[in-house]
Amino acid sequence: MALHDPDPPAPPVGARAVAELVTIESFLLARQPAEATGVLTSLLDDIALAGKLIANRTRRAGLTEMLGASGDINPQGEEQKQLDVYADDVMTAMLARGGRVCAIVSEERPEPTIVPDGGRYVVVHDPLDGSSNIDSNVSVGTIFGVFERVGDASSQPQDRDWLRPGRDLVAAGYVLYGTSTMMVYSTGDGVHAFTLDPEVGEFVLTWDDMRFPEIPAYYSFNHASSPLWDQGVGSFVEWLNLPDSPRLSQRYIGSAVADFHRNLLHGGIFGYPAETGLPAGKLRLLYEAAPLAYLAEQAGGLGSDGRRRLLDIEPDHVHQRTPVFIGDRALVTRLQEMVEESDGT
Repeated sequence: MALHDPDPPAPPVGARAVAELVTIESFLLARQPAEATGVLTSLLDDIALAGKLIANRTRRAGLTEMLGASGDINPQGEEQKQLDVYADDVMTAMLARGGRVCAIVSEERPEPTIVPDGGRYVVVHDPLDGSSNIDSNVSVGTIFGVFERVGDASSQPQDRDWLRPGRDLVAAGYVLYGTSTMMVYSTGDGVHAFTLDPEVGEFVLTWDDMRFPEIPAYYSFNHASSPLWDQGVGSFVEWLNLPDSPRLSQRYIGSAVADFHRNLLHGGIFGYPAETGLPAGKLRLLYEAAPLAYLAEQAGGLGSDGRRRLLDIEPDHVHQRTPVFIGDRALVTRLQEMVEESDGT
């Protein structure tokens, strides 16, 4: 009989595993500063509830006729999936209640949604990142960011309240719908991950104070597009495969939130470069790249467009696209150096 050859174990996780039972509600309340009003905590609770509803529908998508296209096109010219529309409706309904949010920016809507008599926060979000993978039963996710509005609460929300660099975010996170449902968020005091326990319907703390591991394990680039990349990006990926490189394994799912999550856990870099014919890249700055870059920096990493820190880029419009390189700080810095070298030749 041939000996069983088991797969090697997964790389270590850069976080503290939590053994005690801590719900997301109790965790948020315990971490709330003494001077806080509790509004942001309640807002994150609303997003967690939206995540539960979307998770329930994604689990049953094949049974509830939610797979496939809706027949509509989103503001980026992309065909909407039925679950895209459902997730956007759920997020909008949850965020518009309670007087906490004055405006909502969604990938699925051409213009921001103004909430009458809204509160002090603006939420930007991609309700279902990776939705092209829905029919294949691949992990998808909700990405969100939270700004505190600039203008007075008595005035009508304006562009300046949401067309802002990611460094102005007061919170960001994502809900990942996969083999389990996990919510990962930060309010500027580290990155924390909660797993939804379907038996009790609560998000329970799983990883506390997540950090990119010192030794990265993976890189996530779509090699099929490599002939279309800038020379510097191509040189970086070639360097990753040299004998004296960090010797990373290639892993690419095609859902940005899923690729980012794996690399956050085990260390690595996710990239969606600009391409010939797509010079601005594909991912949206305001509600995809900036929130993920915020999380990356809270976890000791970095987000870049190849030349600039993502959190320093001020968007010109809500659906602005950008090249994205996010993850281990040393790897992102090395990529920037190689892009700069290429620019100088």
